[in-house]
Amino acid sequence: MSVRSSMLLLCLVSAPLAAQQSPSAEPSPFQPLELPAPTAVRTGSGAPGPGYWQQRVNYEIKASLDTAGKSLTGEERIVYSNNSPDTLRYVWLQLDQNLFNDHSRGFFVFGQDPRFGSSGAQVSVRLNRVAEPAVPPAKGKAGRPATPLEYTVNGTMMRIDLARPLPPKGKQALELGWSFPFGPNGNRMGIEELDGSTIYEVAQWYPRLAVYDDVRGWNTEQYLGQGEFYLEYGSFDVSLTVPADMIVAATGVLRNPDEVLTAAQRARLARARTASETVVIRGKDEIGDPASRPPTARPTLTWHFTADSVRDFAWAAARHFIWDAVGVNGGKTLAMSFYPPSADSIWSQATQYAKAAIENYSSQWSSFPYPVASNVNGIEGGMEYPMIVFCHNRTDPVGLYSVTDHEFGHTWFPMVVGSNERLYGWMDEGFNSFMNHYNFPKQFPNTPLPTARGVPEAYLKNAKSGNEQPIMTPADRMRTTENWRQGLYNKPAVGLVLLRDHITSPERFDPVFREYIRRWSFKHPTPADFFRTMNDGLGEDLSWFWRSWFYTTEQLDQTVDSVVATDSAGGFSRVYLRNAGAMPMPVELALVMDDGTTRRLSLPVEVWYAGDRYAALIPGPRKVTGVTIDPEDWYPDVNRENNAWRAQGGKAVSR
Repeated sequence: MSVRSSMLLLCLVSAPLAAQQSPSAEPSPFQPLELPAPTAVRTGSGAPGPGYWQQRVNYEIKASLDTAGKSLTGEERIVYSNNSPDTLRYVWLQLDQNLFNDHSRGFFVFGQDPRFGSSGAQVSVRLNRVAEPAVPPAKGKAGRPATPLEYTVNGTMMRIDLARPLPPKGKQALELGWSFPFGPNGNRMGIEELDGSTIYEVAQWYPRLAVYDDVRGWNTEQYLGQGEFYLEYGSFDVSLTVPADMIVAATGVLRNPDEVLTAAQRARLARARTASETVVIRGKDEIGDPASRPPTARPTLTWHFTADSVRDFAWAAARHFIWDAVGVNGGKTLAMSFYPPSADSIWSQATQYAKAAIENYSSQWSSFPYPVASNVNGIEGGMEYPMIVFCHNRTDPVGLYSVTDHEFGHTWFPMVVGSNERLYGWMDEGFNSFMNHYNFPKQFPNTPLPTARGVPEAYLKNAKSGNEQPIMTPADRMRTTENWRQGLYNKPAVGLVLLRDHITSPERFDPVFREYIRRWSFKHPTPADFFRTMNDGLGEDLSWFWRSWFYTTEQLDQTVDSVVATDSAGGFSRVYLRNAGAMPMPVELALVMDDGTTRRLSLPVEVWYAGDRYAALIPGPRKVTGVTIDPEDWYPDVNRENNAWRAQGGKAVSR
């Protein structure tokens, strides 16, 4: 038995002393976390049950980009599969572009702030057609003509009343025609004039189904700008008509390369898939060269993409894109970058950054599931979509890798594990920032972690400010930008790093986190599903941790009150500890003995079962002359001034 293990057993001998203390009048932090009752849909272990269901949506979209009028026009056919046990009489769709005007709800919350506000835009979706398509006669059944459907627009949400109830296992087809202009807004999408041309980054651009789930029915939270998305999985068949001299990047696989690419570009792409070094598909010196586009007498070309098992579709287009690519995971995925000439000096490494990030995540957590991974440089600072991300940084290699690593990390959360970002932003941003915490140093080992990648100092600063809000607060209700950054990104990551590296261990934690990804891939987990999966796999009831870290703004403040040593031969020292904050955590002690030797003692979190005071017995004959709590600063203690004690004066003193 190691010295560390024997000291732990000796510590536990002191438990009866602690049990003699009066218990706190407050509810115990160790009581089981109150979670929704398990069902056949969501089990007590945190796994989807035998009755789990979710809806599916298949989209067929045809859209045209008007570069002269800077607007987009589209038509879409939706097939909605009702896999629920409920009969639906209406469906809800999202019209996110309705955010960008001075009378939207989001405007009154976030104003014209350039990140989440309207930026002075006066944009909204114009609906030209909302109908049930015609059904031709078949197998002796009468057909049906196309039927206009009644609908109601409520801000960024639209309800369509169905012509007839949609029963369980039924399918509903819808046809919509719509258009909207691009405004000056740059919130997760937009246009940028650069290098004498325009870059279009297009997202939240088509009417899309809201989620109907077993937890809340229709999820109809308004898009206010700061909160992100909750979407159904399905397939996309998208045709994008743009000027013939444009290059397009998009979610999905390009299905008509013979029509929109030159023979040289097609050959380069084929070579790139098995290459380890970046292959230039369209170089800087080819921009403006008619030979870099396929010959056509038409002013436009239509790019055709398809994707399956995705929850969204985004794209980008520009006349002056440099385009390069490389194979990832042995050619299973083609990573590509699209960027303007002025970004060339930095972005020539962007595709290798994407390759490194995706391969690291694939080997540590779960394989990247898609055939394409594109990174586009335009107006948006950093935003993720299935198979495509938007990253703005053009000046700093470290910054470019950081944002690239983060946005492609979102493939796992929320593109594969599809949580409700509107309500629980930490379930994608926090989990992703946790993964970034370990991935970033692999590329830049001697560089400090970027902000919000599991940085304890940043969390502590916000916690001490008195303005902190619980992690469980929805994104749109975060009072400050720093609360949003800490509550959604950094604090969840700090907590998971703490849980992985110190409360449990990587050997215990990693398989369970992988199991959570496996269980909920292409599904809709809730916080309870995550907490239960972790408890189940780790073999621990971590209610004390989930409650204090995620549901409250309780703080950790462990202190050494005093040390009392007996004078008799073979005596002992008693170290009196106090949990001065409301947050329980394990305790790490470094002890100095009267002969100058040192010992380490690890106390489990259960030492606080009986209250906020604990006396640890340290056997003699050597006496304790110094104590330090958490000497490596593993735990996020808000007051380290009371973390040490030395015999001089018998008081707790700072290190």
